[in-house]
Amino acid sequence: QAQLIESGGGLVQAGDSLRLSCVGSEGSFAGNYMGWFRQAPGKEREFVAAVSWTSGLRYYGDSVKGRFTISGDNAKDTVFLQMNNLNLEDTAIYYCARQRIRIGADYERKEMYESWGRGTQVTVSL
Repeated sequence: QAQLIESGGGLVQAGDSLRLSCVGSEGSFAGNYMGWFRQAPGKEREFVAAVSWTSGLRYYGDSVKGRFTISGDNAKDTVFLQMNNLNLEDTAIYYCARQRIRIGADYERKEMYESWGRGTQVTVSL
């Protein structure tokens, strides 16, 4: 099973920025959606952003549009999440995930992703 490893989380103040990274240990990201999800205590895991490694199209959850940017490095099979203007509601564990693009694929649904990282904690304080 492909392994995904997130990094870059930490404790920051409201208004600060962080950049998360996710590296795949097995095989290329080609033909996949690479997504970021987050889960705050007591809440459902929610969609944050995704990128199609095939087309380059990017998708964002409503709560992060205009503040977060997903990008990738094809040569290194690494996906990034640049998070700007962080607020208290962004506090969560952030997970990287991988979904093979096929008929019925849905970048927004966590159930469709086949591989997940262990997550990296992002904490935003006042």
